[in-house]
Amino acid sequence: MSTQQPKSEQLKNAVKWISEKRKKNSDINLTKLVDEACFQFDLSPKDSQFLLRFVKNDDHQNPA
Repeated sequence: MSTQQPKSEQLKNAVKWISEKRKKNSDINLTKLVDEACFQFDLSPKDSQFLLRFVKNDDHQNPA
């Protein structure tokens, strides 16, 4: 049984998880990756939208 984490902690973990996945495969589809992270970390739709904007913005600032 897993312990409940505050939403902000879940969001931080999702960002870390996405970062690790992108290091392994820089060509991965960001929308699909965010969807997987939202499911895995039980994020709200609002967090999902934020996460997608965050990773896309990061992608523009730090191109591979």
